[in-house]
Amino acid sequence: MEVIQATELHLNEVAVLFDAYRSYYDQAPDFKGALNFITERITKKDSEIFVVLEGDEIVGFTQLYPIFTSIGMKRGWLLNDLYVLDEHRGKGAGKALIAAAAAHGKKTDAAWLMLQTYIANTNAQALYEREGFIKDTNSFYYYKSL
Repeated sequence: MEVIQATELHLNEVAVLFDAYRSYYDQAPDFKGALNFITERITKKDSEIFVVLEGDEIVGFTQLYPIFTSIGMKRGWLLNDLYVLDEHRGKGAGKALIAAAAAHGKKTDAAWLMLQTYIANTNAQALYEREGFIKDTNSFYYYKSL
């Protein structure tokens, strides 16, 4: 198992996984939209995408968005997406992607990685907690649709 940073060479494969990831979160399949979104993220360099390979097959990805902490006066990374194909779960792919995200955070002198997940996604929560993420009990997150 190997983790590499995604480039323009990986657009279609990442878009397939990204579309599956969105479907997991109750979004209608939209490969064309997924491909456009991922292409824009990679070409504009406004996110970092890592993929995990088993042999020559991309079996998972994670996408990080830069954010900043005013209190810490540093960059942070929002681990916004992490997805591994069903048939490849339980083999260490998620753990490898989190390790790559953490290494990238250290390389960029970030203060932290943060993430959110559905309350019902207990498998992901167990992985995140095993990998050292701590559930925030001090803050609420609010959203306003625009």
